[in-house]
Amino acid sequence: MKSPACRGISVSTMHKQWILKQTDPAVVADLSKVTGLSPVTAGIMVSRGLTEPEQVTSFLNPTLAGMLDPFLMAGMEQAVVRLVAAHGNAEVVCIYGDYDVDGISATALLVSGFRAMGLSVGYHIPNRMEDGYGLNGDALRLIKERGVDLAISVDCGVTAIEEAELCRSIGLDLIITDHHQPLDQLPDAVAVINPHRRDCSYPFKGLAGVGVAFNLLVALRSRLRDQGAFGDNGPDLRQWLDLVALGTIADLVPLVEQNRLLTAAGLQRMGDGCRIGLAALKQVAGVKGSVSSGQVGFQLAPRLNAAGRLESAVPGVELLLTDDPQKAAALAEELDGANLERRQVERCIFEEAIALIEAQGAVEQRKSIVLSSPDWHQGVVGIVASRMVERYYRPTLLVAEREDGTGKGSGRSISGFHLLDALHDCSAHLERYGGHRAAAGVTVKPGQMPAFADAFEQAAADRLGDQELMPQLVLDAELQPNQVTLQLVQELQSLGPFGMANQTPLLLLQGMKVGDLRCFGENHLNLRLERDGYQFRAVGWGMADRDVPASIDLACTVKIDTWNNREQLKLELKDFRATEATDAA
Repeated sequence: MKSPACRGISVSTMHKQWILKQTDPAVVADLSKVTGLSPVTAGIMVSRGLTEPEQVTSFLNPTLAGMLDPFLMAGMEQAVVRLVAAHGNAEVVCIYGDYDVDGISATALLVSGFRAMGLSVGYHIPNRMEDGYGLNGDALRLIKERGVDLAISVDCGVTAIEEAELCRSIGLDLIITDHHQPLDQLPDAVAVINPHRRDCSYPFKGLAGVGVAFNLLVALRSRLRDQGAFGDNGPDLRQWLDLVALGTIADLVPLVEQNRLLTAAGLQRMGDGCRIGLAALKQVAGVKGSVSSGQVGFQLAPRLNAAGRLESAVPGVELLLTDDPQKAAALAEELDGANLERRQVERCIFEEAIALIEAQGAVEQRKSIVLSSPDWHQGVVGIVASRMVERYYRPTLLVAEREDGTGKGSGRSISGFHLLDALHDCSAHLERYGGHRAAAGVTVKPGQMPAFADAFEQAAADRLGDQELMPQLVLDAELQPNQVTLQLVQELQSLGPFGMANQTPLLLLQGMKVGDLRCFGENHLNLRLERDGYQFRAVGWGMADRDVPASIDLACTVKIDTWNNREQLKLELKDFRATEATDAA
């Protein structure tokens, strides 16, 4: 069945392979009995590698007492010694950030945190269009001319060999804090703090840039306190955990171990008593009260990101730093407007990209997607590349052609395909490129787009077979309708905060009869489902153009919807298929 009112662009054109996780029933039963968790939740814990009651208790109760010693990080001691000297000599410090949410939040964290400890601090955020990513020589010279003695990078700099040499030559001390993969050679800086350094003994490697910056803040306060710099214990560092959670969630690092405890504590601080700038951002985003990781990822972070994608990220930093409610409200409105513009630009590019690839034909026979246009905005093509991967499940690179003949683009990958390795094979056609397994940026040489597209297609063909090009949908547990209760949902919520490496549990419900079907918004489904006397409301975002069989299996998450002070269950579809089918419909 299908409503004639359903219109729009579907989330995906790809059939998915559904895989239901398997667990040992005896282990699940024992864990359920000891912990008091339902068999469903206990099974999910077991499938995620938490089989001992002590592990489960620790996971469900993340506390800051579990923070690792920041001095385990290579370079931390040298950085703290230099900052203590800057504190004692009243030197001027500049935080050199990045224009994404991780960089914005890390910049605001160190600026406000260092100021609270008595340092004189300013900041610099590069312009995405003019300066590009990372440390920029011209910007560093200007920072030095303004009387800065010490520059500290956040979320960038670990590969800035030449820029570190420049800092040495002009007498600007440099501390690098970063979380990206370093080269074999580290920059010649006062200190390089990065858990991915080969000689770094800090055991958790998954920190975001803001997480590395927070560890620097913790280490500096500890040293200054020991030296009697504060009348008491110094500033309470918990006040900056909301910024840590913001950048950590937005940067899609794994929400496990150290990231989990920092994010959990930070989300608590984003409630009604949060900082003025975040309160204003919540207001324009329609977020009230407590904040979930999903609301950060889909409502708050995109607004902070929008200005940096289109023009300058400075308004985002200023919003997080201000203590003026009127200024915060004005900046939040500015960012909300930039986000609306970004969404419009993104939709336009997405539709054009779909038209281009469909016009080429035989999409299913391709191993990759490489497209370009002089009309595309280089700050948005990365987001659209992600959406193209969702739709076609092919490694995708979208390139904005520039007036000088080059093309500036961004790529996103699929599971099992190392994007940066594939770009190595295409380097003859590129002026610059960099990134990692899942995402990368490229600058294509003038006139080389067709050759680059062919080379990348060959690189993908060498690495990908048909099996790798079928996305997998991993289901955590199968439920019967009588198991879908408010109590279960509340129990599942305790597994949050959710994000990378700790996804919201994806559940399987089979043989659900479709009692009613409506479309709403631009392209969304609203279904009434029933089985065994139980009825549920289900929503399928971006699924309104899909045919809906009379009986379906659901891959879904379960949430509590509150309306007029009444709680009810709501299913959110991730996929569905005909009940009789053995593959996704």
